[in-house]
Order: sequence, then structure tokens, then C-alpha cells
Amino acid sequence: MSIYNYLVKKPNGEILSMETYRGKTLLIVNTANQCRFTYQFEDLQKMYDKYGKENFVVLGFPCDQFGNQNPEDGEQTTQLCQVNYGVTFPIFEVVQVNGDATHPLFNYLKHEVDYRAFGKASMQEKMLAESIVQIAPRFLEGRNIRWNFTKFLIDANGKTVERFEPTDSQLDIEQAIEKIL
Repeated sequence: MSIYNYLVKKPNGEILSMETYRGKTLLIVNTANQCRFTYQFEDLQKMYDKYGKENFVVLGFPCDQFGNQNPEDGEQTTQLCQVNYGVTFPIFEVVQVNGDATHPLFNYLKHEVDYRAFGKASMQEKMLAESIVQIAPRFLEGRNIRWNFTKFLIDANGKTVERFEPTDSQLDIEQAIEKIL
């Protein structure tokens, strides 16, 4: 299997093959409109603008599994992202990233790359880990996605290169992108 074997749904209901993105470097992100990390939409858009000419694409997948922070459907989410954050990168239909109904793409991504221990990297991460313990402690286990704005970097050959937690620095993400472009 590879990333190109998966299908995703656009907000208008159209099914799209990930094959569409063959030959491009991707940053796949589970997003939410009402999260304390929504400021990252602006950062993601800046990366999309900065590296887009080098075949780099950000793909946003809204998720409502983390504290009901994205109750809108994909079309509403896309509109909110455009209006509030100037997002022009693709936003897809709402998906689940953990549990029995995990979207197959995210199940694949979670198992393709190692994850790092979570909850110790910064004060912000420690506080988030404490919140997760209260809301959904199982999300801190194993390969689960911890929270919104977890990112997966995919190279132009479809290989999952790195996973970034929501609290990781944009500078670190950009350096990783620049390494593989």
C-alpha cells in the first residue's frame, strides 16, 4: 500500500484519489475551526504560498473528535477557513482520525511514521496533555492522533517522512519541508 491507494471526499461529495497528488510534497493536517490552534491555519497558508511553486500542497482534513471543535460539515468548514484565515489550500470533508471509524488514510499515516512521546516538549504541550487526559485519555496512547493540527509530511514519492504534533514549531516544520523539496 501507499498513500496513492486512498480515496478522500471533497466537501461537495466528490471522491478524489490521492493519486492526484503523486509527485507533490504534501503536508496532511487534521484541522478544526474552533480550536486553540486555529491560528495555525494562517501558518499553513503561508507555507502553502511559500512552497507551492515547488510542488508543495497542504491538505486539510477537518475533524470533530477533539472537544467538538469542528461541528460544521466540509463545505461550511471550507467557507469559514477562507473567510477567517484566507485559506486557499484544499480542505476535505470531515473525517475521524482515531477509533473504529478512523479514515483509512489517517490509519495508514499513523502507522507509517514513528511518533514521539507527547506531553513533555513544552509548557503548551504539557497543558494540552493535561486537557487530553480530562477529555479523551485514550488519545495519548500509542499511535493515536493527540489533538487537532497534527501534521504528516509526505515526500514527492509518497513516503511519509515525519509526524508533527500540534505544538511543534512552524520553523521545524518548514526546515523539514525544505530538506525534501
